[in-house]
Amino acid sequence: MSAHAFLDESKANGYVIAAAIVFPHRLGAARQAMRGLCLPGQQRVHLSKEQPARRRQILAAVCRLDIEVRICDASGIQNPRAARSACLEQVIADLAALRGQRLVIEQDDSLVSADQADLWTASHKYETAATLAYEHVPPRTEPLLWIADAAVWSWSRGGQWRQRIDPVVRRVTTL
Repeated sequence: MSAHAFLDESKANGYVIAAAIVFPHRLGAARQAMRGLCLPGQQRVHLSKEQPARRRQILAAVCRLDIEVRICDASGIQNPRAARSACLEQVIADLAALRGQRLVIEQDDSLVSADQADLWTASHKYETAATLAYEHVPPRTEPLLWIADAAVWSWSRGGQWRQRIDPVVRRVTTL
């Protein structure tokens, strides 16, 4: 079965990436559910800007989705650029095993060029260059990035927040 992955990062307690994995037949329902979490006037869901009760509501909704999250923890790598590069390679390796079709990364214009080089190298190493498309998009345009945001924020905060996202976390890779 092929997969789509949606990535976001946290640098709060070391470098961590969360990949929300959604299979094609679940994309529409997951997008609809995430859009339904936006309050009037909100363009997107972003956990760092929410109150605790609202965070709990969002995380409960994410955990009801038929998705999985993979965490790549590179907090042991001191150089943020090297940590990101290592995480992106791990995501490509995971997507190769899942026969991934699409990788969507939250856009940060300062990282796009370096990411593209890393993704090109990893996609050739793991032989996904012909089958895996990747792109950087603004988070307001792709609701499934909000799952990755919720997951990486919760994981990085630890404690009760990590426990709340844990039901959908399928793999944690420490680099």
